[in-house]
Amino acid sequence: MLSLTDSLRISSPLSDSRLSFLSQTGSRTSCQLKFVRCRQARVSRCRCSATEQPPPQRRKQRTEKYKQSEEEKGIDPVGFLSKYGITHKAFAQFLRERYKSLKDLKDEILTRHFSLKEMSTGYELMGMHRNIQHRVDFLEWAPGARYCALIGDFNGWSTTGNCAREGHFGHDDYGYWFIILEDKLREGEEPDKLYFQQYNYADDYDKGDTGITIEEIFKKANDEYWEPGEDRFIKSRYEVAAKLYEEMFGPNGPQTEEELEAMPDAATRYKTWKEQQKKDPASNLPSYDVVDSGKEYDIYNVIGDPESFKKFRMKQPPIAYWLETKKGRKGWLQKYMPALPHGSKYRVYFNTPNGPLERVPAWANFVIPDADGMQALAVHWEPPPEYAYKWKHKLPVKPKSLCIYECHVGISGQEPKVSSFNDFTSKVLPHVKEAGYNAIQIIGVVEHKDYFTVGYRVTNFYAVSSRYGTPDDFKRLVDEAHGLGLLVFLEIVHSYAAADEMVGLSLFDGTNDCYFHTGKRGHHKFWGTRMFKYGDLDVLHFLLSNLNWWVEEYHVDGFHFHSLSSMLYTHNGFSSFTGDMDEYCNQYVDKEALLYLILANEVLHALHPNVITIAEDATLYPGLCDPTSQGGLGFDYFANLSASEMWLSLLENTPDHEWCMSKIVSTLVGDRQNTDKMLLYAENHNQSISGGRSFAEILIGNSLGKSSISQESLLRGCSLHKMIRLITSTIGGHAYLNFMGNEFGHPKRVEFPMSSNNFSFSLANRRWDLLEDDVHYQLFSFDKDMMDLDKNGRILSRGLANIHHVNDTTMVISYSRGPNLFVFNFHPVNSYERYIIGVEEAGEYQVTLNTDEKKYGGRGLLGNDQNIQRTISRRADGMRFCLEVPMPSRSAQVYKLTRILRA
Repeated sequence: MLSLTDSLRISSPLSDSRLSFLSQTGSRTSCQLKFVRCRQARVSRCRCSATEQPPPQRRKQRTEKYKQSEEEKGIDPVGFLSKYGITHKAFAQFLRERYKSLKDLKDEILTRHFSLKEMSTGYELMGMHRNIQHRVDFLEWAPGARYCALIGDFNGWSTTGNCAREGHFGHDDYGYWFIILEDKLREGEEPDKLYFQQYNYADDYDKGDTGITIEEIFKKANDEYWEPGEDRFIKSRYEVAAKLYEEMFGPNGPQTEEELEAMPDAATRYKTWKEQQKKDPASNLPSYDVVDSGKEYDIYNVIGDPESFKKFRMKQPPIAYWLETKKGRKGWLQKYMPALPHGSKYRVYFNTPNGPLERVPAWANFVIPDADGMQALAVHWEPPPEYAYKWKHKLPVKPKSLCIYECHVGISGQEPKVSSFNDFTSKVLPHVKEAGYNAIQIIGVVEHKDYFTVGYRVTNFYAVSSRYGTPDDFKRLVDEAHGLGLLVFLEIVHSYAAADEMVGLSLFDGTNDCYFHTGKRGHHKFWGTRMFKYGDLDVLHFLLSNLNWWVEEYHVDGFHFHSLSSMLYTHNGFSSFTGDMDEYCNQYVDKEALLYLILANEVLHALHPNVITIAEDATLYPGLCDPTSQGGLGFDYFANLSASEMWLSLLENTPDHEWCMSKIVSTLVGDRQNTDKMLLYAENHNQSISGGRSFAEILIGNSLGKSSISQESLLRGCSLHKMIRLITSTIGGHAYLNFMGNEFGHPKRVEFPMSSNNFSFSLANRRWDLLEDDVHYQLFSFDKDMMDLDKNGRILSRGLANIHHVNDTTMVISYSRGPNLFVFNFHPVNSYERYIIGVEEAGEYQVTLNTDEKKYGGRGLLGNDQNIQRTISRRADGMRFCLEVPMPSRSAQVYKLTRILRA
């Protein structure tokens, strides 16, 4: 059966390529008739496909042809297993079954939607939209409701004034409710003479209103469009029929069937008629003729006149005259009062089996979750086009490597308050550009009721958080970031949702299974959040459209998918993992969630080829970053969560001299499967926000200045801070991330205002004034030069690091990446004057970055004469040549091959 969303998709006035029978018919009754006919046609097709099974032989041929087409497309459901040499029968069988389920899911989707693209653009119809025919359309999904109405300040919060009426396109079998808000005619104004009168609200809003009447436009069309004689049939619709009748029977032909005599055959009638017309001028003769080739089986063919056909094909439809009937925004405001003015506050009202409910619409794009202690409400965001934000900058070019600056808008200011989008745009973006990063990743942007949740308990998935500003303010932030050459990533939370009922999606229509699973599976075991029902087509419609919405509406360049382990397993990832492959295909794996992630990546990369998706999964599910055609999930990058946990454990629990170099390297590079797709970070927001301490707080404490900490402790803390960041950013894949403020050693943790701290904002900010302190400015200078090293030397965009020296005794690590050689001495005491490091190319190597330089707060033990080292013809570390390099304790140097010498 055709759903209401399908019907409205056909009739959507939002797309010029889709004709609207909802907005192009004379009455809603005719709309409904066409809707029913469309349903009947769709149902008949479905019934035919269900009942008429092809014979076995044909079905077998079709299956073989389908398999052959899959092979031609390069689809292999277990392809990545062969790539990595993994042999596990149970997991391979799981992948094959998952691929079959994916095909079945796509087939099921296509029974209700025209394509995956159409399914992922639900925001074009759902929610509140201005219709070009002086009205506002509202569409909501609530299958458990019995009655639906819009209430707000525009109608005095009446539950009966604007409701969905059964039989008037109001409700379909899938639970979609449709409400029309007609604009009100101003006093003294007359209704439009043209029933289909359209208005420009945003595009070309200043055009139209020429003062030409409809009658004048139609007369102009008839005069200019039709050539002499072509409009004769328009004036009288019966002229053609009457003329044919007269030609066949004469002017006094029979009027009844009884008077009708036996008719000669068509060929005889035609020859007789042609003989009668042979003396007529050529202009009266038709532009066709009947040709008989003399064959017995030949039927009299009608051959058109080439000139007439060419003339007909060259004639364009009179669309220009129809467009000229459109009026502009001025004409609309002069004649009508908007049914829902910009800034109107509203909610949706449901009557359910459990009683009446008021909810914030699920597709609302601007929400006030807690309006002065009152119930949450949605705000209609439709600013006048002259004030609406207009994009200025093009999207940046997708870089080959990512240096991501992770940030939270609310705590980005220095003052103890919630910062705004505008503050972030004017103060933080220039700092990010100066620091040398090429992307920002924003957390907590999507609307959430409770500020202390950092934005992870999302209540309204299509709305930016109103506590930071308006939708246009966020557009300006993204646009200005693009103007600085920065990509903008959004941390998206589709793994769970807030359990709030008044403003969120929980019990949205009064039932417990609208968007989420019922019972225990519908609740996170530890966080109390709700778990999505990914196998439901309408939930997929909601989530896939949400991803596309942020790209289309706000021009974001990618997504960081938060906490995938919460959705991939029914135990929400809170289980001990041994790394056995059975753990990825047992009964606790949520196959529906896996199918959603595959669809999400396929849709995003198909519609937006330059979009970047990042997976955050503590269990490192196999195939995260492999193509979906090869059995993977299709992400571009995955976050290595164990690296930051390792560094935190070493700093808090392990003495410096007991650090294990082998463990550090193995943790940072993983099993080297998809290492090039790895996103590494030494510390992100988790260390600062989740009740922990930042590395700077652990290493140099909370106090500022050198007087409050010993010089030795300060030197140790700054040295390790720089070395940890350097090795983390250069030994892994093509992506590195840093949380806001950590680049200059922000010394304090983040604590959002909550009841436990009397709702204090003292720790919910960033101390940008610390950049004026010598210690923090030196750390920032090193981080900036580290970013410049990657920018100028293209470190991250090169191939994987060749790790050729790891010594747990001397605590030395060395690896090469392109022409760059990295050496680290983590020993807290021992320095080495001539430490042997193997290299493959003979030549001169020059120091390009040294953590021990005085400008970075180091000791400056390396002299200028030691900045250039020449290779020695001696094998070391499996290499043909070697260098004898000086290595001060707790320091790291980066050498670059500047001159190649022939051996």
